[in-house]
Amino acid sequence: MVVDAGMIEGDRTLLLVDDDKPFLTRLARAMETRGFVVTSADTVAEALAAVRAAPPAYAVVDMRLGDGNGLDVVSAIREKRADARVVILTGYGNIATAVTAVKLGAVDYLAKPADADDVTAALLSRGAAVMPPPENPMSADRVRWEHIQRVYEMCDRNVSETARRLNMHRRTLQRILAKRAPR
Repeated sequence: MVVDAGMIEGDRTLLLVDDDKPFLTRLARAMETRGFVVTSADTVAEALAAVRAAPPAYAVVDMRLGDGNGLDVVSAIREKRADARVVILTGYGNIATAVTAVKLGAVDYLAKPADADDVTAALLSRGAAVMPPPENPMSADRVRWEHIQRVYEMCDRNVSETARRLNMHRRTLQRILAKRAPR
């Protein structure tokens, strides 16, 4: 979807959604100094209520929240305001969730720790910048983990169905999913 830059140019409303309250407070202050009118939420329910009350022009949404998935907030924002620019911010970065986030309308996907400059650049960037090749490409273990995550997301996070499709024992898959991503 191509977004007309003029559609939201004067509107600097920003919704920040993260369950890490100290981080949320610091980011809110930093974004206010950059000219945004910030609304903060630390749960999916609170974020959805804020979107219904006043759909923001910009949003930074954590992927995993205490009461649900940040992708639900992204979907709600896109339903209410198609021109909104949404950035997903998470400590659990993987390709499958990044692809899902972009399909739902996010314009960028940042892994924590990201500072306010990174967030601002992602929110305000226009056009596709060509990324340089990675200095340290993914390891074979990481590629395997990413593939498992992609299939897991495609199966709507159903462990049994994912295990069947990957021809793997369900408990083995559960152990893999419980671990952090390999480097």
